[in-house]
Amino acid sequence: MTKAIIIAGTQSGSGKTTVTLGLMAAFAKAGKKVQPFKCGPDFIDPSLHKLVTGRISRNLDLWMAGVEFTRQTFARHSQLTDISVIEGVMGMYDGGLSSSASLAEHLNIPVILVLDVRASAESAAAVLMGFESLNPNVSLVGVILNRVASPRHLQLVSDAIKKHCRAEILGYLPSKVQFSIPERHLGLHMGEEDPISAEAVLQLADTIQEYVDIDRLLEIAAIDQVTEKTKSETLSTPSVRIAVARDKAFCFYYEENLELLQRFGAELVFFSPLQDQELPDNIQGIYLGGGYPELYAKQLSTNKTMRYALKNWADNDGVIYAECGGFMYLTKSIVDSNKEVYKMAGVFPLQTRMQGRRASLGYREVRLQEEGLFGTAGTVLRGHEFHYSSIDENKSSIPKLYAVNNDTEEGYQYRNVLGGYMHLHFGSNPEAVKTFIHKCMTSSQKPIQP
Repeated sequence: MTKAIIIAGTQSGSGKTTVTLGLMAAFAKAGKKVQPFKCGPDFIDPSLHKLVTGRISRNLDLWMAGVEFTRQTFARHSQLTDISVIEGVMGMYDGGLSSSASLAEHLNIPVILVLDVRASAESAAAVLMGFESLNPNVSLVGVILNRVASPRHLQLVSDAIKKHCRAEILGYLPSKVQFSIPERHLGLHMGEEDPISAEAVLQLADTIQEYVDIDRLLEIAAIDQVTEKTKSETLSTPSVRIAVARDKAFCFYYEENLELLQRFGAELVFFSPLQDQELPDNIQGIYLGGGYPELYAKQLSTNKTMRYALKNWADNDGVIYAECGGFMYLTKSIVDSNKEVYKMAGVFPLQTRMQGRRASLGYREVRLQEEGLFGTAGTVLRGHEFHYSSIDENKSSIPKLYAVNNDTEEGYQYRNVLGGYMHLHFGSNPEAVKTFIHKCMTSSQKPIQP
């Protein structure tokens, strides 16, 4: 029998990330094999999940990837584990189809609500009742109280909930618990940066074990079966070699994107634009993901041979797909928050500038306006956009492939290079991956020889 839970919150800041990481750590300490997931498009929380559990966390996003693909992703990775823990997004009902509640309903997974009772007592029961009653198809089975001030406070809240609500109180976290993760402009620090020490993880696990009934939680986490059995899938024999930038500057990738590339015949070879002097040998395509190029702009700029190699690759019709941070790296320069200008690869004659506030955030659907790396005109893909930089100068002269559902155009093109701020989720259109691989195989750029 599969065991899975979704950790939801009443709103952002309710404590669900702390509770999620604590439960993952507590289960792992108890010898359980924990499979982490993240509801929604976030890249950072999954990296923290991996830091705590040692397993790759997967994004489950019904809007971006579709119901069938999301079910298959959950089914594939929840098997052969003791429990799957899914961290929700924002408030439980926030986000429509991409909300924690919608995911719980479509995958038939029970929900544990993190309820911040810092500024309430008996009224907390009214809040919980509202969450229980808003959608009867969502199985809200338990609640964990956060920021409990005293035994008397706990008594008042607990008595009211037991009297008026169906959800079982599984435990609480007292206000004295101190646990935080450093933040910056795109959110929390990535797990690869070790923002949480091993000692802090153990302390959090101990705290959860002390205040939360994890044995009872395991009992009520059972679901009848894996929601959707996956088809028998075998990886295609590698037919193309694609270089993927992966280091502290380029660390935002949907794992399912990488696995779809492999499934359809790509051999992925990872490289670091920060450290490596040249592109990997014998490649036929390049994938530059998002991340924090602005934080490492000086180091990226100093690595001239890599910048020149990318520009030469692009000028000779090599295939490159670059999103957000990867796109910024392909512009002529980045102006950081201190107004320092750093030269980049110069594939696109644009300058990107960091701003003091967010430039764009939200889900995006794009329709190809002409044939490109992902298909013919009319091909539709979905993704997400979140960045603090903007493009300085007039960009009207550069061809744009995407017609975006917010009445803009994006997806800048130069020869066989496609770059833009969008983070596409290939699960929205797996056929586009096959087209991309075919473009890599048939481009006029010859593989780099050793």
